Amino acid sequence: MSTGVTEVAREPRTLPFYRSLTRYTRDPIRAFEEAGKEANGELVRLNMGPFKPYLVSHPDHVQHVLRANWSNYVREGMFWDPLKPLIGDGILSDGDTWKESRKILQPLFTAKYVDSLTENMAEILTEQIEETIRPGEPFDLVTAISQIVHPTIVRLFFGDKISREDIAQLVPAYDTAVTAKAIRLVLPFVPGGFPLPGDKAFERSVKTINEVAYARIKEIRNQDNDDRDVVSIVCRARGGELGEIGDKKIRDDVVSMHGASTETSATALTWVWVALDKHPDLAARVYEEIDRVVGGDPISAKHLPELRYLKMFLSELLRLYPAGWLLPRMAVKDDVIGGVTIKAGSTVMVSPYLTHRLPEFWDRPLEFDPERFAPEHEERRNRWAYVPFGGGPHQCLGQHLFMLEALLLVGGILSKYRPVLRSASQVTPRLASSLRPNQNVQMTLVPVERA
Repeated sequence: MSTGVTEVAREPRTLPFYRSLTRYTRDPIRAFEEAGKEANGELVRLNMGPFKPYLVSHPDHVQHVLRANWSNYVREGMFWDPLKPLIGDGILSDGDTWKESRKILQPLFTAKYVDSLTENMAEILTEQIEETIRPGEPFDLVTAISQIVHPTIVRLFFGDKISREDIAQLVPAYDTAVTAKAIRLVLPFVPGGFPLPGDKAFERSVKTINEVAYARIKEIRNQDNDDRDVVSIVCRARGGELGEIGDKKIRDDVVSMHGASTETSATALTWVWVALDKHPDLAARVYEEIDRVVGGDPISAKHLPELRYLKMFLSELLRLYPAGWLLPRMAVKDDVIGGVTIKAGSTVMVSPYLTHRLPEFWDRPLEFDPERFAPEHEERRNRWAYVPFGGGPHQCLGQHLFMLEALLLVGGILSKYRPVLRSASQVTPRLASSLRPNQNVQMTLVPVERA
């Protein structure tokens, strides 16, 4: 297989992706899996009717698109255009607006700053777990995790600028917004003006999010404060940009930051409980470590360094279930990847979900094995074979925040309860902007009995 980026250009192999979609109409993710398996790291084109994107999964090619020649591959077209009313022109965009937003938001996600919030995060998570969980009563897994994660991040970063009433509106709005446009992922050639199922629900969700965001922005713009919450920081940073244009920039920063730090985390953390249920032998090791390290105490920052196996478990979870499973980009200029000419205007689809399943780089790639992330294996791994948070200049700012939040949330729940899952069938990923379960999973938390 060719992996270089300076070879003589050749024509890529084309996979009849529409056949896979026809075969797996109820499970489009399976169609992507089949395509990835057949490509086996080779750069290929997917025949999706009038739309023929390039599938990028080999680590060398991923590095080229996300880092080596990243400025040539912009977040436009497939995936990005349908979500534009939600994500706006801030940290999830490109060009000058992205640079402005990154300069404002990056200081809020440095390891040093996030670490300074760890104890406060632990206290908030403990409160949210106690408020949300009803021991012995079954509840919807996705909903419950969102109801814990959203208020935690809001209180941590936004202070009292977003009320409980606001959160109650935002949680379902974000949930709908990231799922409603799923059909346009497999029908990217359909014009935006042509109505498809989910469009109206998406519009209603964005309207709700905008109403909450603009109301808070207006309040803070009219106040003279030096608060350190995100909304105040962004408003001060953009204090010289007044009127509707300035408000829109603040809205895009705040909404993108809120969505990226809550929706992605909530989605990824729903898979923890599926994995624990599916692998009882690994779950037993997680439970033993948490019982030994945390015991019956409230979880806190001091426990985190000792939760080594749990961290390995979470890293493996992100390998098989990366929230950002598909990262499409559009080529600005002609380029060559792996000996294949990429014409300007073409779409390349980087997929961590497929890269993380390549047999060349992962032994037993479909097996859930946290030992892959034991410290002694770190140096032997190809850096670009594991990209759950993307890579290069557009790499997700919140990766350190996610791991701290995940350790605290999972450790906090399992120090008090054991999960029991109920589902109608096997839980698998479904098509959406982020990787979500294909069904509503019911979970019951049973209190741990201690001597």
